[in-house]
Amino acid sequence: MMVSDLRVSLIQADLRWHDAAANRAKLEEKINQLSQTDLVILPEMFTTGFSMDAAALAEEMIGASVAWMKQMAQQTQAVVMGSLIIQDNGLYYNRLLWMRPDGTHAQYDKRHLFRMAGETDVYTAGQERLIVELKGWKICPMVCYDLRFPVWARNTPVCYDVLIFIASWPDRRRFAWTTLLQARAIENLAYTVGVNRVGTDAKGHYYSGDSGVYDLLGATLFHAEHQETVETVTLSRAHLEETRTKLPWHLDADSFELRS
Repeated sequence: MMVSDLRVSLIQADLRWHDAAANRAKLEEKINQLSQTDLVILPEMFTTGFSMDAAALAEEMIGASVAWMKQMAQQTQAVVMGSLIIQDNGLYYNRLLWMRPDGTHAQYDKRHLFRMAGETDVYTAGQERLIVELKGWKICPMVCYDLRFPVWARNTPVCYDVLIFIASWPDRRRFAWTTLLQARAIENLAYTVGVNRVGTDAKGHYYSGDSGVYDLLGATLFHAEHQETVETVTLSRAHLEETRTKLPWHLDADSFELRS
């Protein structure tokens, strides 16, 4: 079976602090701008901004925001992904949801919690990577600080075609964000997508966005900074297969085993 190209839509938005209803309404307007796509990507903690006030903000898996994601996925007939604050069995998670048009979902709990903001004191870290399939493409979604840990993202043996990071990554470290996205693409021989927010949050942190898409060689296919943006980028299956055939670096990669 021939695998088709993949249409990926990035939504770079300025999020309202601690206002899930307002953020859902804004993001719905942006999603409604899309014509045809296969995957809609929202930023990290898209309902609240990057907050440690989990006790006040956490939703359950039967809450309004999860229901909204189901509605958006069904409406667009595309997968909708993003992370939000979830309470589950008495614990708080920065949980990424991969919501399918049929209402089923996969989930990934952020593995690397940003201790400098106190995330390790509030949230529970995930223990397993997530690999999902869409239109014959294997996709590995991760969250923000995970970007700094290449072992966690390592594509050895090759198990994914697209690596995605959603984030609340501040402007003062934007060089690291863009550089590491390109590095992850090159070292893993995979398309790499980063979706970050823009604007200033209630803590005074400014976010420049710098959402982008990079091909297997690290070339920039799309980049947006400092403003709200909705963009759909088509990932070429032919380019992926041709590059991996001509430059099979993965065949010489070192094998290793992850341990907690």
